[in-house]
Amino acid sequence: MTEEAIEIENAAITRAYKELLKVSYTTLSTEDKKLIRSAFEVALDGHKNQRRKSGEAYIFHPLAVAKIVAQEIGLDATSIAAALLHDVVEDSPDYKINDIAKKFGKTIATIVDGLTKISSLSKEKDMDVSLQAENFRKMLLTLNDDVRVIIIKIADRLHNMQTMDSMRPDKQIKIASETLYIYAPLAHRIGLYNIKTELEDLGLKYTEPDIYNDIFDKIKESKEEQDNYIALFSEVIENSLNKENLRYTIKGRPKSIFSIRKKMVNQGVSFDEVYDKFAVRIIYKCDSDPQNEKFLAWKIYSVVTDHFRPNPIRLRDWISSPKSTGYEALHITVMGPKGRWVEVQIRSERMNEIAEKGYAAHYKYKQNNEKEDNLESWINRLQEALENPDMNAVDFVEQFKLNLYSKEIFVFTPGGDLKSLPKGATALDFAFSIHTEVGMKTRGAKVNGKLEPLSHELNSGDQVDIITSESVKPNPNWLDYTTTARARSKIKSALKEDKKRIGEDGKEILRRKLKQLKITLDEKTINGMVNYFKLKTSLDLFYRIGIGTIDNTMLKSYASSRSNALMSFIKNKINKKSTIKKEELEKQEVTLKYDSLVFGKEEEKLDYKLSNCCNPIPGDNVFGFLTVNEGIKVHKKNCPNAVSLQSNYAYRIMFAKWVDSTQQEFLVKIILTGIDHIGLVNDITKIVSENMHVNMKSISFESNHGLFSGKIDVIVKNNTIIKKLLEKLKKINGIDKVRRM
Repeated sequence: MTEEAIEIENAAITRAYKELLKVSYTTLSTEDKKLIRSAFEVALDGHKNQRRKSGEAYIFHPLAVAKIVAQEIGLDATSIAAALLHDVVEDSPDYKINDIAKKFGKTIATIVDGLTKISSLSKEKDMDVSLQAENFRKMLLTLNDDVRVIIIKIADRLHNMQTMDSMRPDKQIKIASETLYIYAPLAHRIGLYNIKTELEDLGLKYTEPDIYNDIFDKIKESKEEQDNYIALFSEVIENSLNKENLRYTIKGRPKSIFSIRKKMVNQGVSFDEVYDKFAVRIIYKCDSDPQNEKFLAWKIYSVVTDHFRPNPIRLRDWISSPKSTGYEALHITVMGPKGRWVEVQIRSERMNEIAEKGYAAHYKYKQNNEKEDNLESWINRLQEALENPDMNAVDFVEQFKLNLYSKEIFVFTPGGDLKSLPKGATALDFAFSIHTEVGMKTRGAKVNGKLEPLSHELNSGDQVDIITSESVKPNPNWLDYTTTARARSKIKSALKEDKKRIGEDGKEILRRKLKQLKITLDEKTINGMVNYFKLKTSLDLFYRIGIGTIDNTMLKSYASSRSNALMSFIKNKINKKSTIKKEELEKQEVTLKYDSLVFGKEEEKLDYKLSNCCNPIPGDNVFGFLTVNEGIKVHKKNCPNAVSLQSNYAYRIMFAKWVDSTQQEFLVKIILTGIDHIGLVNDITKIVSENMHVNMKSISFESNHGLFSGKIDVIVKNNTIIKKLLEKLKKINGIDKVRRM
C-alpha cells in the first residue's frame, strides 16, 4: 500500500472507533471509555497484519461487531471491550487468555475465551458426523460462563453475513444455511428480534438469491403505497388518541422478506396475495407505574377498535402473560381502510425497547420490575438438555429449534401457578415441565377436572392436575405423546437405559443360538447381522433378540444367506442397473441416465438418485448430497431439508446442474383448489392432455359445499413445461390456487 492509502485507511479506522463511542446505548463513564480504548489498542495491535477477504484491514470487523453490541443490542462497556477483543487470542500469537485476564480482568477474559473456543470449533476439520450440531451444543454450554458469549457471537455472525459478497459461492451457502439453521433461531430466543429478522433475510439472500431479489424489488415498488396507507390509517385514530392526552408515535413496519417468502410457501400464494405485508406499531409513553402502563395499552386498544372492527380470534395479550423471551405487547388485527386487514401492535416505550434489544433492555428494567427472569429460567432448563450425553447432537438441534420457534400457550397448575409451554404441548409435556420425576411417574392427567389421555393437547387457560404412580415407567409410545425437547430427552434416556439392560441379555442369548448354528459371535458376524436385518446398531440387534422379535427361524435364514453370499453378490452386480431402475421408479425416486446432471467444478457425469422429499426435475436449481449408503442424492435448493443439510453436512454438498435430459421423464404432483362448477374437471383434463404433450398419470377431485380440491400426477420432461402448465391451469374459470407439490 502507498503512504497515502495507509493514511486514508488509518483515518477510516479512527472514524469507526469514534463512531463506536457515540452510538453506545449505555452512558459511558470515563473509566468505560478508558477500558474500550485499551481494548481497541490491543485489537489494533493483534490484527495489524491481517486483512479480510474483501481486502480491508481486519480491525474493521471487531469494530463493527462492537458497534452492533453497543447500538443494536445495547450491552455495556465490558461487552463492547470483549467484542473488540473477540478474535485477538485466536488470530494473534502475541496474546493469550492469561494476557487478556491480566490486562482486562476475569470477566472479559471469560467472554473472550468462550468466543475463542466457539471459533476454533467451527474451524475443526469436517468429520463424517454432524460436527456443526455438536459444536452448537458446545457453544450453548458457554452460557454457563456468561450469556454475553452467545450474544457477541450472534453480533459477529451478523457482521459476517453483512460482508459476505467477496466469499466463494459454496462458502456463502454454507454460512447462510448455518445462520438460518442455528443463529437466527437463537437470536429469536434471546429476544433480539431485529437481528433475527436481518439474519433471516441475509440467509435467504444467499441461499435463494433470485427469490430474495424478486421480493426485495416488489417491496421497494410498493413502499410509497404502503406509506400512504399507514398515513391514512393514522389519520383516522390520531384525533381520538390526542383527546385522551396520550403521548405516542405511530410507525409502519414492513414484514421481512423472509417472513413474506414463508407465507407465500406455506399458503401457496403469490407476493400480491400476501395481504399482511406490514404492521402498524403504536408506541406510547407512560410513567414508571406498571399498572398505568397496562391500563394505557388497553385504552389505546379501545380507541383503535372504536374506529376499526377487530378480528376477535386475532387478539394476542402478551402484557398479562409475556412470552418466555420477555416480549410484551398487545397485538390485534383490524379491518382497516379500503377493506384490508391490518395488524396493530401496541407497546409502551419500555416494551418496545425490550422487543428490540432483548437481553440488555430486559436487565436494564429488571431493577425496577422484579418479575421472574425468563432468560435465566430458560438457561437453567437448557442446561439439562445440553448435559444429556445420550442425546444425538442433530436430534438435539432439531428439538431445540422446534421449541425456539413454537408459539406459546399458558397453562395453570392445580395451585394456580402459570406455566408456559409450546403450542401443541400435551399433558405429558406438562408433567415433565413440572419436574422430571413427576414426568417419569405419570399415570394420567386431569384437564379442567376431566380425566384425559397423556396425549391430550393442551390449550391456553387449561388447569392440569397430574396423577402419578410408583409402578409406572416410560414406554416407547410416550415419544408419540410429547413435543417438548425436555420431555423427549428424558424419555429417550430412560428408554435407552431399559434397552441397554435388555440388550445385554439379548447378546448372551444370541451367542448361545449362533453356537448351535456353528457361527461365532464376533464383530464381523454382528456387522453382517445388522446389515441383514436392516438395523442401525448392534444394540438394536441385541435388543430385538432380547425381546424375541428376531426368532430362531429368522436366525436360520441369516445362517443360510451367509453360504449363498458370494453368489448373491455376483447376481446383484449383473442385475444392478435393471433392479435399481424398476424399484426406484416404483418409489418415484428415479435413477437417471448419465446425461441428465453434472457435478462439481469439473462438471463430471456421476451416478445419482433424485430425492423424493422434494422431487426435483430438470431446470430446478439443485445440489448433490453425498449419502453414506445411497451415493449421491439430488435435492432442490429450496427443499425443506436443504438448510439443515447445507449447515450440518457442508462437506458432503456437491455443486450440480442440469444438462441435456430431453430423453428422461419425471413425475410431478399438482394441487388445485377453487370453486366447483359443471365441466371444471373436463376443462382441467383438456388443458393437461392437449398442452405440450404432457402425460397425465392419475387424477382425483373432491367437492364439498361448492368448493373443490384436486390432485393430478403428470409426467413432464423439465420445469419449463410444468411452469407453463401451471400458468394455463390458473387461468381456468373457478380455479383459485394451483401449485406444484
